[in-house]
Amino acid sequence: MSFTRVLIANRGEIARRIQRGCRKLGLESVAVFSVADRDAPFVAEADHAICIGGAAPSDSYLNIEAILGAAHATGAGAVHPGYGFLSENADFAAAVEAAGLVFIGPEPDAIAQMGSKIAAKAAAEAAGVPVLPGYRGADQSDARLLQEAKALGTPFLVKASAGGGGRGMRLVTDMADAPEAIASARAEAQGAFGDPAVFLERYAPRARHVEVQVLGDTNGTVLHLGDRDCSLQRNHQKLIEEAPAPDLPDDLREDMRAAAVRLAQAIGYRSAGTVEYLYDPEHAEYYFLEMNTRLQVEHPVTEAITGIDLVEWQLRIARDEALGFAQSDLRFDGHAIEVRIAAENPAENYRPETGTITLWAPPSGVRLDTGVSEGSVVGHHYDSMLAKLIVHAPDRATAIRESVAAINRFAVGGVGVNLAFQRALLMHPDFAALRHHTAGLAELFPDGWTPPKPDAQSRALAALALHLNLAPKTGNSPWQTLGAWRLTAPAGRPGAAYYWALGDDDPTRVAGDATKLAVILPDGAHLAIAAPDLAANRLTGRIDSTPFARTAHLRRAKDHWQVHLSAPDGMATFGFETLADRHLQRASEQAGGADTLRAPMPGAVVELRVAPGDRVAAGDTLVVLEAMKLLQSLTAPVSGIVAEIYCAAGDTVAGQAPLVKLDPEEIQ
Repeated sequence: MSFTRVLIANRGEIARRIQRGCRKLGLESVAVFSVADRDAPFVAEADHAICIGGAAPSDSYLNIEAILGAAHATGAGAVHPGYGFLSENADFAAAVEAAGLVFIGPEPDAIAQMGSKIAAKAAAEAAGVPVLPGYRGADQSDARLLQEAKALGTPFLVKASAGGGGRGMRLVTDMADAPEAIASARAEAQGAFGDPAVFLERYAPRARHVEVQVLGDTNGTVLHLGDRDCSLQRNHQKLIEEAPAPDLPDDLREDMRAAAVRLAQAIGYRSAGTVEYLYDPEHAEYYFLEMNTRLQVEHPVTEAITGIDLVEWQLRIARDEALGFAQSDLRFDGHAIEVRIAAENPAENYRPETGTITLWAPPSGVRLDTGVSEGSVVGHHYDSMLAKLIVHAPDRATAIRESVAAINRFAVGGVGVNLAFQRALLMHPDFAALRHHTAGLAELFPDGWTPPKPDAQSRALAALALHLNLAPKTGNSPWQTLGAWRLTAPAGRPGAAYYWALGDDDPTRVAGDATKLAVILPDGAHLAIAAPDLAANRLTGRIDSTPFARTAHLRRAKDHWQVHLSAPDGMATFGFETLADRHLQRASEQAGGADTLRAPMPGAVVELRVAPGDRVAAGDTLVVLEAMKLLQSLTAPVSGIVAEIYCAAGDTVAGQAPLVKLDPEEIQ
């Protein structure tokens, strides 16, 4: 069980997190990477790194043969799977051990048993853990499933036995929909997991997601490290996690924890794992959901309140070390919140964002587990999560406030992220009052979420920051030092500068001198700033004799300027064009136009639904694009006849690449 070099079969922030654990114990790390990740931080920071294949996960991070080959080539003695990818693949764990390497995780048999939702629930029942009523039998015939569905009654869920993350799951509220729900869940389960088996389970509306962290060694000792709440979810994907789970009755909390330990002991579990429950606050009941046989994304909140380094103990247990503490030694200190930072746009149906990160300025004083840095390229091949912000405070209310404050100081440019949305979730009164639940995101924003509109003062100050960044310093320009004649303004006084906010037809005007500047917005609103200055990303001055200071980061985008400015509703991003930018834009108008369907982001063409000569209506789906594991239906911008097609199923296309050209004139 001895090893000195660990291959990390993963990427991004979790690879860097495991690298830190290795360094803490004096172990060397090996990074495996795809061609798309060649310049990623986790590759540069590893002691050894080796490319294992193409950008597609099947060619690299899911390629067992390539990973094992890399382990032998680099002399690694152990493999850590991280989370996602192959982390809960029993065949991978068995292959690692068969290759003479140490798998840093549970036994393959435990992974397989908990990987089958049907087998896992049977094990939970045997260990005395409550489970939801339902059908988990081996008879998978339509007749038997429909018979059991009628006996169960609505509402109920059809769930894939080998599933996870909401795939292969259907909610049935009308028994007439049961046959179609079963058929579609089976088909999705077969496609996603290679296993069409499903089971039926009573649906618990308004339930919360509560989970218990367990840790077991090779001597049979299993402890719990407390609980977490992960009820803020979108399509069964967690958004914000916290520990401990708030507002649980003490006796029920202890019962949940004890039940998790019993289950782990019953299956001979080693390493870190998580037992997940559905908690019904109305009836103060809980039910086993599943067991994740790996390190969780949200493990940092448990580390924060316990002081236990879970990655370190995974490594120690893999070296056959006994747990160095007892259950009675554990203390739970304060409250911790984790915010997932993803490259997506929640205001546009969570559209994935891709590109190069031109600004990455996280707040100081809080933990940040990140897979990216300034200059990192965010592509479409992998999950959209970039980083995790973790805040630890004495109590939940303080943790919420400090999480919001940290988001307010976090500036990201070049790639859109979900920070403003996460801030809105944290500040929602239902979250503070614990009225949220796993299916309640739509209740928080019944009309959909839109990002806050910056106030007039912030818009004016953003233009001011750009002006100070671009304007020549006093004494550096001949226009400031020459005699009385000039074209732009009266003698000895600088002229006005004009900046167009993206989407505005009329400019914002900035006029004045180094001692006092006036900003006039397109609507005529006027702001006078005395002693304006921009230095070290800090914009300062006086408004009506009152000093102000705002954080301001400026970056040049492809065809405009971006100003990232701290504002009352958090960090706000403003785009501005200069007069030169507008001239260049007119000179280089894009080819094509409203009659051409273009890729909104880089991605892979999954399906092409039209052929040349087809007649389509505006809004018809022409192409299905996959980006960051999400499918995007791209629709016809106008009605017309398909004139040209520039892609085929399986193609990888760049952002803004033309896909289909229509001839709108042939529709009468």
